[in-house]
Amino acid sequence: MTPFWIIVSLLSAACWCWLTVGQGFFWRTDQRLPPHRIDPDRWPDVAVVVPARDEAEVLPRSLPGLLAQKYPGRARVILVDDHSSDGTAETARRLAEAGGLPLTVTTPPPLPSGWTGKLWAVRHGVELAGEAELLFLTDADIAHGPGVLAALVAGAETQRLDLVSQMARLRTETGWERLVVPAFVYFFAQLYPFRWSNRPGSRTAAAAGGCSLVRRDALERAGGVAVIRGAVIDDVSLARAVKRSGGRTWLGLAERDPELTVRSVRPYVGLGPLWRMISRSAYAQLRHSPPLLLGTVLGLALIYLVPPVATAVGLATGQLPVLLAGAAAWLLMTGTYLPMTRYYDRPAPAALLLPFTALLYLLMTVDSAVQHYRGRGAAWKGRTY
Repeated sequence: MTPFWIIVSLLSAACWCWLTVGQGFFWRTDQRLPPHRIDPDRWPDVAVVVPARDEAEVLPRSLPGLLAQKYPGRARVILVDDHSSDGTAETARRLAEAGGLPLTVTTPPPLPSGWTGKLWAVRHGVELAGEAELLFLTDADIAHGPGVLAALVAGAETQRLDLVSQMARLRTETGWERLVVPAFVYFFAQLYPFRWSNRPGSRTAAAAGGCSLVRRDALERAGGVAVIRGAVIDDVSLARAVKRSGGRTWLGLAERDPELTVRSVRPYVGLGPLWRMISRSAYAQLRHSPPLLLGTVLGLALIYLVPPVATAVGLATGQLPVLLAGAAAWLLMTGTYLPMTRYYDRPAPAALLLPFTALLYLLMTVDSAVQHYRGRGAAWKGRTY
């Protein structure tokens, strides 16, 4: 009986025992909009800021929902056209002709050094927001149900939160989307357990850039958009800045109710677009550190790849301890993934494929580092950061 497989299978099983109960119950999908029994005493003014670069194709599926928000107070939408070449501004103005919230379409000054294009556009939109107390930061490819803004504001006001964010439901229409997308949210929650992030005083902080409502004074207290100007993973950086300055943050999953849904309308047809979407920021998440990259690769292999391999080795060689440890780890892995597969309406057996999806993520992470050192890291819409 080879000691190697006994050791690694037992270690993997031990990791899964700890992850299941000791990582903030990251696998549960019950973190939803902060509950409120009554409406706020008043509805603050809100400015919706939408950075957009070459988004003419998706705007007809996303912008009408923003303009149709049923908000009891005053709100307006500011779409910042980040020097698009596909008629994004014209498309937005045409969509606004149908009515709804007032729309301002603007273009920021040329991108200065040290800023990402998205955050430079957000900063420009925030400057045009006037005295709005609340800033709703969203992306051009996110569609919102008509009650989303009111629900976010009600949660923020009644729970005294400085940042309220929802993880949008991503598209799962193609085979590759169904395989990769639920795991993307699962891995994000494992890295930033929502319960820990939502706990005042906790060091964990995270948000979802596609749907974040932040108080203007909390953003200013944190240093403004400029404090995260070069961040590729801007949503997490924003939450950290707000929480570090004493603000209270909250993050949860989007509701399934059509009235309150927050969903991505950007298609990822084939593995290639999904690969680029994940790999462009994976190495940035590791702070471009080779030791962290090595540790991540080894950790992914131990936690996600060892269980099925150990199960197969145990069956093939008759090593009962290896078989039991590998099967136990795989069972725990599958059990923790089931709530996310249900959230995305996937059949239960799909959870057994998580090791294969994790292998893809491992390769995407390595590719992200390779592209970084080739000078092509974090490439998006014709820009590389």
